[in-house]
Amino acid sequence: MRIGELAARTGVSVRALRYYEEQQLLVSARSASGQRHYPEGAVGRVQLIQQLYAAGLSSRTILGILPCVLTGEVTPELLDRLTTERDRINDQITGLTSTRDRLNAIITTSASSLAAGKPCAAQG
Repeated sequence: MRIGELAARTGVSVRALRYYEEQQLLVSARSASGQRHYPEGAVGRVQLIQQLYAAGLSSRTILGILPCVLTGEVTPELLDRLTTERDRINDQITGLTSTRDRLNAIITTSASSLAAGKPCAAQG
């Protein structure tokens, strides 16, 4: 499939797909006229890359783990790396949950104050 079709099927921009190739995360074959052509498996690979980016992994980290993740061949080093990334994500979730809970408490207090006729003179 050509790059436009891969972009449409994955919801990823053509520019991002070109970046993935520059970072060696994605490989295409080139036609005689230089057009990129991707195998069917590229759809799943791009989706995996997107998930890993969304989890906060860098392209360098993704490049290091992608081959092992795709083949299922796990080394102790890969397992350590994945565990470290999972722990980092869990820490972010904990922090975001705490921030959300604090904001909920502020909203509740503010709503009560407003209902009691004591609005806060917000600035900004």
